[in-house]
Amino acid sequence: MTPDDYCQEKTRQSSSTFYYSFLFLDKAQRQAMTALYAYCREVDDVVDECSDSSIAANKLNWWREEIHNLFHGKPNHPVTLALKTSLCHFPLQEKYFLELISGMEMDLHSHQYQTFNELTLYCYRAASVVGLLTIEILGYKNKNTYDYAHNLGTALQLINILRDVKEDAKRRRIYIPQDELQQFGVTQSMLLNGENSTQTQALFEYQAQRAEQFYDKAFSSLADTDRFSQRTGIIMAELYLALLKKIKLQKYPVLEKRVSVAKLKKLWIAWSTARREYKLSQKFLLNSTNKAKE
Repeated sequence: MTPDDYCQEKTRQSSSTFYYSFLFLDKAQRQAMTALYAYCREVDDVVDECSDSSIAANKLNWWREEIHNLFHGKPNHPVTLALKTSLCHFPLQEKYFLELISGMEMDLHSHQYQTFNELTLYCYRAASVVGLLTIEILGYKNKNTYDYAHNLGTALQLINILRDVKEDAKRRRIYIPQDELQQFGVTQSMLLNGENSTQTQALFEYQAQRAEQFYDKAFSSLADTDRFSQRTGIIMAELYLALLKKIKLQKYPVLEKRVSVAKLKKLWIAWSTARREYKLSQKFLLNSTNKAKE
């Protein structure tokens, strides 16, 4: 099995959402995005699958050394070998790969966050840095696309937190800020025991609204010049937004089950979003051409 085959299998096993967003990439971009996602899965699995925190910490430190090898020496792991190919095509920064490891490390030490300000660092490390790497692979011209990636990463992570409330609670991880639990009269035991109530409904609605705010903030920063090149990220955003809408439509059943979007629906969203972005790009080019002629 080649390094790229390993990454493809890792991606296939882990997330159909990423698969659908990768459909419209060229060969080099698809290889890089697949390797990046496989890396995300590797470091995330260290924390999720290792019950001994000291062993997990050692494994994360091994990954730090492996990232150093990727950028300064000879990588050994199939994922970093695949990423080495990616570095030949795209200006990916070492610091973002290391930040992701630090984000996963936070899960070993911080199982609760007192305020949203505390949670923002986790969201940045666990998700926004992936967005910042992604825009380098997809390409951009406007510097504001950096803000788009940062805020969209936060939005997607907040949706993940809402979707996975029950699963995370079983691991004794409460990502929803403690002061907001108190504000809405929700106790940790209610989350741990899956007690759906008017209080939890209001709390989850508040979390959903915040995710939508970051989503809107992200797209207000995305210039028309970069929309088409960033369409894979836009597809991902639309897939997550569909998930959030489904959670809201079903009145936040996240303590009872894991909500997901059907595969056929994902395919439709990916295709229709790509088609929409193509039409918008053609309209933008036409308007630009007409202005140049004036």
